[in-house]
Amino acid sequence: MINEAAKLGDVYVIVATDKNRELYSGEAPIVPEQQRLELMKSLKNVKDVKLGRHDNDTLKIVAEIKPDIILLGPDQKFSVEKLQKALKMKGLNHIEVKRLEKFYDKFKLHSSSLIKKKIIENSKKSH
Repeated sequence: MINEAAKLGDVYVIVATDKNRELYSGEAPIVPEQQRLELMKSLKNVKDVKLGRHDNDTLKIVAEIKPDIILLGPDQKFSVEKLQKALKMKGLNHIEVKRLEKFYDKFKLHSSSLIKKKIIENSKKSH
């Protein structure tokens, strides 16, 4: 996902807070926000990483960064249309919103939900 985004220019990442991650997915994250933040900062194609706002006003961060494009991950719950409307209301209607179509799937366990599923399967086998 990051490699695909890097082809477009400078990449900035907003990492969801633990609170918002739980709010949107319905479950607490396994990997805490500070660890996710550090992981994203370590990627060579990422120019800057910011932790999401605790008040969930992500558009304030977007206004600070001033991107040309916002790329949503394939599993992010944001609606492209709702985000475009919200950007327009904030005077940020020049920002294009796209959804990445696929995960970085070079490895079998490429997401935390797949890792959790594998742990559960292994746990059931050993009992």
